[in-house]
Amino acid sequence: MHGKKVLLVNPWVYDFAAYDLWAKPLGLLYLGAMLRQNGCRVDLIDCLASDQPVPRACGQGRFRREVVDKPALLKHIPRHYARYGMSMAAFHDRLAQVERPDVVLVTSLMTYWYPGVFEAIRHIKAVFVGTPVILGGVYATLCSGHAAAYSGADHIISGEGEMELMNLLTGRWGVKPVYPPDPDDLDARAYPCWDLEPSLRYGCILTSRGCPCRCTYCAAHLMAGGLRRRDPHKVADEIAFWHGRGLKDFAFYDDALLMQSDSLAAPILKEIISRGLDVRFHCPNALHARFITPELAHLMRAAGFITIRLGLETSDPARQFSTGNKITTAEFLQAVVNLRRAGYEGKDIGVYLLCGLPRQEAGEVLDAIRLVRGCGGRPILAEYSPIPHTGLWDQAVDASPYPLAEEPLFHNNTLLPCEWTGFTYAMYQELKQACKDSS
Repeated sequence: MHGKKVLLVNPWVYDFAAYDLWAKPLGLLYLGAMLRQNGCRVDLIDCLASDQPVPRACGQGRFRREVVDKPALLKHIPRHYARYGMSMAAFHDRLAQVERPDVVLVTSLMTYWYPGVFEAIRHIKAVFVGTPVILGGVYATLCSGHAAAYSGADHIISGEGEMELMNLLTGRWGVKPVYPPDPDDLDARAYPCWDLEPSLRYGCILTSRGCPCRCTYCAAHLMAGGLRRRDPHKVADEIAFWHGRGLKDFAFYDDALLMQSDSLAAPILKEIISRGLDVRFHCPNALHARFITPELAHLMRAAGFITIRLGLETSDPARQFSTGNKITTAEFLQAVVNLRRAGYEGKDIGVYLLCGLPRQEAGEVLDAIRLVRGCGGRPILAEYSPIPHTGLWDQAVDASPYPLAEEPLFHNNTLLPCEWTGFTYAMYQELKQACKDSS
């Protein structure tokens, strides 16, 4: 594979709203590092790394935004629809700067963000006629049939793609990789090729892959196999490596960061503390509150965790059990107590609450908001997006007024896809206000 040219592309987001909450194409950058390790020449066009970044504190920021026409199916939504990321002119300038690649890898995120994927592939194929385009990522995995039929990509890869990608390229190029991937040895991977990002304000860390939970609203177990963990010391080495190159803010991308925390999270935090690294950690993915012991809460505080997000989802015991049994209200309340005793203020403890689930009553969400407010946390509404192949999918299809199974655009949580008389848009607005009143 020596000398083969590979172009990585992270497409735009087309949506009613989008924010950079430590969002980078980490999987794509890992693939780039793997290909570079095997002798490929790798380039990156990250459409979300716009030509007009609007930075905020701790590495967050607003994406560049350009209002565009809404898809016909979404015309009834009374909000502006926009393309988030670099301008189209900037994208074409970057394509013009890239030496003709032997293959293009395009990633995808939310299922309903596919318009940006299609747009990127269309322009890539117009510039690099005949160059194969391989599409992977979340949309490609969860809506593989839709992607195969409409995306324009030459190949669709579902789920963890390292082995399939290498086999595909080996068949195309007739050369086997010198360093084949080992999906079970996460520490054998080269560090993500962050050097290809044009403007890097933060780093993203993955300490494990997969999730043992089977929450009915989540696709984590569909995107990766069983839970596999890295060596805590090697995770600390990676954080120290990027910190030594100027990064202070790091976001954990794990789906199960705190599970069996005594064997992974706690040793990592102890290493960070012992090395005296001046870093700030962020957890945009929900943490499993039942594992936040008094000791772990103090370690998190001492190591530099400043963005805490807990996944309560609901305070209703029956729904807690039916959606995966990952937390009880008592466990959540104890976690908040532990965090407060470790020195966190209530405003530091964000708590995700799912709203708009199939046949969910607005009153259930309001009860959860009141619970979070009562214990001193900060409630954050997480509008439900129906995800194909998950446990709640069939219920969502039955409950939704939209044809979810035929059109991924209707998965967009802005629509409240499972809105009904027990949970209307007006009720949702009242719940949003109740969350603001608590801040």
